[in-house]
Amino acid sequence: MLLTVAAQATTSHLQPLISDLGLILMTAGIAVLIFRKLKQPLVLGYLIAGFLAGNHFDFFPSVKDTHSVEVWAEIGVIFLLFSLGLEFSFKKLVKVGGTASVTAITQIVTMVVLGFCVGQLMGWHKMDSLFLGVIISVSSTTIILKAFDELGVKTQKFAGNVIGALIVQDIMAILMMVLLSTVAVSQQFSGSELVMSVLKLVFFLTIWFIGGIFFIPTLLKKAKDLLTDEMLLILAIALCLVMVILAANVGFSPALGAFIMGSIIAETTQAEHIEHLVKPVKDLFGAVFFVSVGMLINPDALIEHAIPVAILTLVVIFGQSISASVGSLLSGQPLKQSVQAGMSLSQIGEFSFIIATLGMSLNVTSDFLYPTIVAVSAITAFTTPYMVKLGAPTAVFLEKKLPRKWVRAIANYSANTEAIKTVSTWQVALRAYLFQIVIHSIIIMAIVLLSSKYILPLVEGSKFGHGIAALITLVLLSPFLWALSLRRIAVNEVSELFENRKHRGPIVLLIFFRMALGLFFIGFILNNFFSPGIAFIALIIALTAYFLFPKQLHARYHRIERHFLSNLNDREIAKEQKTRKDLTPWDGHMATFDIVAESNLIGKTLEELRMREKIGINIAFIKRGEIMINVPSRNERLFPGDEICVIGTDFQVKKFKKYLDQNEIEPEENVTESDIVLQHLELKNESFIGKSIRESQIREKTNGLVVGIEREGRRMLNPDSHLILEQGDILWVVGDKKLLTSLSRS
Repeated sequence: MLLTVAAQATTSHLQPLISDLGLILMTAGIAVLIFRKLKQPLVLGYLIAGFLAGNHFDFFPSVKDTHSVEVWAEIGVIFLLFSLGLEFSFKKLVKVGGTASVTAITQIVTMVVLGFCVGQLMGWHKMDSLFLGVIISVSSTTIILKAFDELGVKTQKFAGNVIGALIVQDIMAILMMVLLSTVAVSQQFSGSELVMSVLKLVFFLTIWFIGGIFFIPTLLKKAKDLLTDEMLLILAIALCLVMVILAANVGFSPALGAFIMGSIIAETTQAEHIEHLVKPVKDLFGAVFFVSVGMLINPDALIEHAIPVAILTLVVIFGQSISASVGSLLSGQPLKQSVQAGMSLSQIGEFSFIIATLGMSLNVTSDFLYPTIVAVSAITAFTTPYMVKLGAPTAVFLEKKLPRKWVRAIANYSANTEAIKTVSTWQVALRAYLFQIVIHSIIIMAIVLLSSKYILPLVEGSKFGHGIAALITLVLLSPFLWALSLRRIAVNEVSELFENRKHRGPIVLLIFFRMALGLFFIGFILNNFFSPGIAFIALIIALTAYFLFPKQLHARYHRIERHFLSNLNDREIAKEQKTRKDLTPWDGHMATFDIVAESNLIGKTLEELRMREKIGINIAFIKRGEIMINVPSRNERLFPGDEICVIGTDFQVKKFKKYLDQNEIEPEENVTESDIVLQHLELKNESFIGKSIRESQIREKTNGLVVGIEREGRRMLNPDSHLILEQGDILWVVGDKKLLTSLSRS
């Protein structure tokens, strides 16, 4: 009897949950099939499925337990952001460069201000207007990438700028979510609170990223042989949820924690595998999230707010296009590419829904905002492919209609952009010092906070508890205090600056500032654990130990740094080894090609063409009439009639020939005789041992380039110029035949 009652109670509790989930997935599945057939974004299919399954549509079965759907939707946001983090990687943000950053930041700032002003003009509350500005400032990665694939423009140059801008937008959206949460809680625009929120975000982002990179790749590598696909999926989701809990506990959005953990795992060698395993989970809960968004569409509210929907649609399409185009122009891109990039970014999508959901969960936005944003997103998703197609014709139209003076000014500005982007020696040194100070200060503060929270309570009751806690803390901090205060950084740049008398003062000031900051942290730690008098004595003892054991601290810090960098670069190293395992210089040969006047490569630098990175070949020389340019620099441009000689394997040369054919260059099959050859040298000269490739001056002595090294059976293609040469290394060098012969005999 009891079992029957219990079973009935369980069934009555589960029935709405199961029937609702079945209804959602069935409706979503049918909608997805239809939208796939119509070649429209699947997100729109999910939104319409949600509208059909919601309570605002009476001619279709409706979801009963909306609270459970909201919980699933929150889980969907977590997995969406986790997957986005897996595709993101903080190193991508560094690599996108100034062009994408300027484009994205110009667009976001313009649209936030424009959205806020439009909201105020329509009579909305300040909080609604603020959320509106942030919502319409972020473009849709999913919709843009789908449009690029369908239109076949993903390989065009403007597409790279767009994708880079989307990466910057993602991280800016995370930052704005944190700031919006702060404003929503305080209900006022306090500058000091916003600054504190940004500093808090930077602090925790840095600690989580450094700690995550230090430990998680190591964990995955150690357990690699033990992990099945099932266990790896469980471990990845567990790590994601742990970071979600950490983020929530320090006052951030759970979505931020998921994004951070995804970006950490993105640096591991198993990132692609984990992304593949997580994708079905993400797709399931992501579908539920977008369906839940569609359930909130109220036709009556849309009819009532039809005018705001129309206004905001025009604001998004024209505002996004113009602001992104201006940002791209400011970054130094040509007019055509700037207009194409701007018009591609003219929509809103996933992050807009997430930010709108944040406003609803905090109860700070009005009910009409959510369905209005969904409608604007749906309309702009439909218009995106047409906007991408119109990019090139619009650019041509503007070139004809704009004053010739403006067009020439834009072209000159774009041509001079490389000179604008150059960084001085002083900027390099200052950037290195600031990076060193900020990173190590954050690490030191984090260790002090952890020590006071976890170590001190354990020993506080004992006689020497404070002394033990202080000693443990100082031991943990010692390598980072040494790196903050005494480590030499930007050595070449600082030496160059120090030779100039007017720069000596600032350099010495920076050195003393670092030392003073290290002393401050030591004093701060000791003062937390002791009375001021005892702290002063302990400070003297600590400083004495500090200066007596610099080599030990140096060695300890570099072990930590090597481990971190190894984990950080593991994925790239593994990918490079996989890509280049069959592309080695010892199988290489030389081939020459003539550049015709109609070539698309005319006027481009070797750095812009990136032949070495894309294909793996090296340029041995460029013959320009009677002039021979041996081992040209990356700033060398190609001109009509140039004869270029490349070196590579059969596979590389074949791939290069195909690349040239696509760019209208006629290759010559025969290899011409040249004084530039590929030759291997066994390293016996003692003057080279222990020096880096750059310090050995092999390039200068052979008028050539080191393209490969064999060391103890290992082969390295295109070695880094900072690689230290060792006894017995075999170098493969492209250079002058006579100079190479002379060097091999020495």
